[in-house]
Amino acid sequence: MKLNYFTKRLSTVGRWMATTVFCVCAIAFVWQGAFFSNTTAMAAPAANLIASADAGDQVKEKTSKDAGRAKNFIRDTADKVEQTAKTNAAKVDQATDDGSFVERKAKKDAGRIVQRAEEDAARTQKAVDNTKNVVERTVDNIKDAFSN
Repeated sequence: MKLNYFTKRLSTVGRWMATTVFCVCAIAFVWQGAFFSNTTAMAAPAANLIASADAGDQVKEKTSKDAGRAKNFIRDTADKVEQTAKTNAAKVDQATDDGSFVERKAKKDAGRIVQRAEEDAARTQKAVDNTKNVVERTVDNIKDAFSN
């Protein structure tokens, strides 16, 4: 069925009215939320400072705990890499009897892998410590800014 001129115009006007009502409702919700968001915070600003100090302590505690977990994970990974390198070198040693070039190379590579695993673990743990210190300094700076 083909719409005539009057029906097309009525349909267009209806769409515009629905869009307008929707936008007005959205604006009303945003407006109401802006004016009535948290009136208790305006009445008692000291309570917020106490809460923010407590939140800062919680952030610092969580950061320290997570940094410890990350460092343990890094150490475990380095230990597994070292163990795998030594195991592979031992397998090559068992496969060859006469101290061949391959055996010497496998032992040398195992030593190099162990050394690099230690260096990488130390470097990564230092980066974790630096990140933890940055977070703690930032929390302290924020707490100082709110206390002044």
